[in-house]
Parts: sequence; structure tokens; C-alpha cells
Amino acid sequence: MNLLGRHLIDPNDFTLEEIQQIINLGLKIYHNPQNYTEICKGKILGTLFYEPSTRTRLSFESAMLKMGGTVLGFSDANTSSVKKGESIADTIRCMDDYADILVMRHPREGAPLLASQFSTVPLINGGDGGHQHPTQTLTDLITIQNYKKEIQNLKVAFCGDLLFGRTVHSLLKTLSRFPGISFVLISPEELRIPYHLKEEMIQNYQVEIIETTSLDEHLPHIDILYMTRIQKERFFNEEDYVKLKDSYILTRKKLENSKEDLLIMHPLPRVNEISYDVDEDPRAKYFQQAKLGVYVRMALMASLLGVDI
Repeated sequence: MNLLGRHLIDPNDFTLEEIQQIINLGLKIYHNPQNYTEICKGKILGTLFYEPSTRTRLSFESAMLKMGGTVLGFSDANTSSVKKGESIADTIRCMDDYADILVMRHPREGAPLLASQFSTVPLINGGDGGHQHPTQTLTDLITIQNYKKEIQNLKVAFCGDLLFGRTVHSLLKTLSRFPGISFVLISPEELRIPYHLKEEMIQNYQVEIIETTSLDEHLPHIDILYMTRIQKERFFNEEDYVKLKDSYILTRKKLENSKEDLLIMHPLPRVNEISYDVDEDPRAKYFQQAKLGVYVRMALMASLLGVDI
């Protein structure tokens, strides 16, 4: 696998074989982390977070520190020269002199792609608006492989905000490339997946897609349930958010008729769409999902940096 010096802006930037190799390496690191504590010694990760983040930013920092590297950057653009009007291009031109690899989150779609055109070091998209979130996709895929053993022949349900959810968009596009995957897309009419994305999945990969507003009807038949929150920050007015925010709430009672080996996932943060009593269900793996995200990001950065593993 030769990923040295490449950027990751969209999951389609990597072939399925490259994605699978990153996942396999991530699981290898996960099971034997003591073997990888010095592989990035002397390397610096630069973090450019123009938008709030907990898991993405901290898991990247944790990943680099676990490999013996160091971290610099900002978690609030208002604490940087962005507040003074500095352009993305100028920020990147300076940061890639300070760091060996960069991760960027931005509220504007396409900002990381623009940044990558000025970066001389590998740049990773940590989420751009409602567009893409490729490392969350890698996190989701390593979780599926860890608990389902292989990523194929699965019926996957996505529930909640499918219109604005960049984690959903990235994962849908990528899972469509794996054999035998079908989808149940559960959302209010107002939050259905973008039409162009659905058409792309059908035309390019001939996947089976069911669109519905009913969670209960499909729970007994699915292999994976991917819950998402209704994202208040993506709405233009409070009234629309309030109307939709409680559309779906997963409870232990609702899970009574679901499969024994159902995998319940969530990119987090959770608001109220998964009741706390579900946390006790052994099928709920969203916190393990967040943990696995550290190891797949270790694998990704090590691969982009070309370190000897």
C-alpha cells in the first residue's frame, strides 16, 4: 500500500483495496498497540478546526500521541489569524512548514479540498459542512469489520438526519462500493438524503434502497442500525428544528424484536435519539466505535506519512 504524501478529502480518493488495508492495519494496531508507540516519533500533526469537535479532534491528537508524535494547531478559529481575515491558502502555506501532516474541519463545503491544493504535506478532511467526513467513514468501517467480521451482504439502516449528515453521506457512498450491501433510509420527509446522492448510488453501484419514515417496521430485518441526531446547527430557524428533533428515539423496548446480532452505531454526539437504557444492550457499540476511531486514524496517518510498520 503506497499512500505516502496523499490527501484524504473524500472516501473515493482511496480504492476499496486501500480502504481495506487501512482497516486491517487499524485492527492490527488495536490488538497490539504496544508495538506502535514510537513509529511517528519526531512527526508533528497540525490540527485546523474551524468548527467545534470533540471526538474527531481529540481522536486525531490521541492517535498521533500514541504513536510518539506531537500535535499543534487550533480548536477555535477565533484564536488564530483567521479572525484577522487570513485566507485558507495563507494559513495552509504556513502550517505545512510547521507540521508533517494536517487535519482540517471547516463549516464550508469544499474548504479542505481548496486547502489541499496549497498543502505540500498530506491533508485530511476532518469534516466539511454537510458534505463529507471520510475519517468517520473509516471509523464506521473498522467497527463493522470488527463486529461483523466482513463488510458485505449486510442490510444497513440509517435513521435521523439524512439530508445534512456528512457522516451519513460519506458512509453511504463508501458502503455502496462493497458487495451485497442494501440500505433502509429512515427519516422525516424534510430530512431525506439528497436526491443526487441517491441517484449516484443507484446508477453507479445498483444498490437496493428503501426510503421510509418508519423505524419500527424495519427494525426486525436489519443487520446494522446507524442512528444520527437531528443537527440543530444545520437549521435556518428554531421552529423547523423543534418540529423534527424528536422524530426518532431508540429505546430498549423498540429493540425487543430486532436481530440478536444487530449492530447499533452512532457517530456521536448523542442528544436524545438513543435512550440511555440502550447503552446496557450488548449490541450497542457506539462508544466502542469512538474508541476504534483512534486506531484507524493511527493507521491512516502512519500510511500517509509512509512510516515503517
